[in-house]
Amino acid sequence: MRHIETNERRARLVRRHFLDLSSTDSIAVAGSMVGLHSSDPATVYLALRARLTDFDKGDLDRALYDDRSLLRLLGMRRTLFVVPHDLAAVMDAACTKALAPPERRRLIRLVTEQGLAEDGEAWVGELSRKTLEAISMRREATANELREDIAELTLKIHFGEGRKWGGAVGVSTRILFLLATEGHIVRARPRGTWRSSQYRWAATADWIGQELPSLDTEQAQADLLRRWLDQFGPGTMTDLKWWTGWTLRDTKAALAAIDAVEVELDEGAGFALPDDLEPVAASPPWAAFLPGLDPTPMGWKERSWFLGPHQETLFDRNGNVGPTVWANGRIVGAWGQIESGRVVYELVEPVTKTEQRLIDSHRGRLESWLDGTVVMPRFPAPLQKQLAG
Repeated sequence: MRHIETNERRARLVRRHFLDLSSTDSIAVAGSMVGLHSSDPATVYLALRARLTDFDKGDLDRALYDDRSLLRLLGMRRTLFVVPHDLAAVMDAACTKALAPPERRRLIRLVTEQGLAEDGEAWVGELSRKTLEAISMRREATANELREDIAELTLKIHFGEGRKWGGAVGVSTRILFLLATEGHIVRARPRGTWRSSQYRWAATADWIGQELPSLDTEQAQADLLRRWLDQFGPGTMTDLKWWTGWTLRDTKAALAAIDAVEVELDEGAGFALPDDLEPVAASPPWAAFLPGLDPTPMGWKERSWFLGPHQETLFDRNGNVGPTVWANGRIVGAWGQIESGRVVYELVEPVTKTEQRLIDSHRGRLESWLDGTVVMPRFPAPLQKQLAG
């Protein structure tokens, strides 16, 4: 059995994740990384900045909103990703489509139980149709605009009555989420800056000229897992099951479909593609400043080989990573910004003099690119909160 040591996994990481600034193509990077996390909209920009030799925010805006060669869609683990069209279709069939039936059933039940309609199924179906029609009429529409068009969207659904976590959510939120999981609508241009998540909505067919292709679920799952192993492999069963959000049965079936082979990692058993077993040489020294929710640290569930004992310091309680400092395939610290816009960092691991010089160089490069703009991550980790004061 092929043994892939931790140092080799780190060497694979820098080249395959473009952390040597080896790419100039944002669309290619988004596809190769099997999607860029977009729960925090700033992540997409900062993740590309860390990987492209000459990245300009306007280039990404054009790809997202003018050329529309990149789409923002729900995918693995109900998470928002930015992906090119071919990956969007695979992700939709492999992950997103499975979210829609239980989401529709849940909404129908809530509508019926809370007395919004006697026939919840018919009511949700009609409201979905009216909402999609209103979006198409406007071409792009915010939730507020849709609430002005359709009175039912202003209604509230209550949950957790009498409990600390109880509250209410607008029917508009649930309907739009449902239509998105069903692939009928996509998030379009935001109302604000590149850091804004107040998106307009557009019908998928209007936005890209057609509906997403309908792919076979099992074939799409095999394709998605092959893409992950090609970029992130090797990985453990825990990694694969967590990242995809699939059941153990689906994960095993996809592994069998692509003829994945078992390998030995320093942490135990893992999996790799059969044509990806050749040794990988050590890479030249490198460093990187990655944003919160960057796809690299969020690519695995079992992270000790690059994270060490710093999970509680660098991740929040829900498993979201904050902004991190990297050197030669391991996380060595966290970074943040103070009010003036200055980028500051703190190391949690010792580094060599060469690594320190690289880290300081990348800090200056990031600060120059931000040019005084302060980006506060949506899911700050404990150490990042300390750095921001």
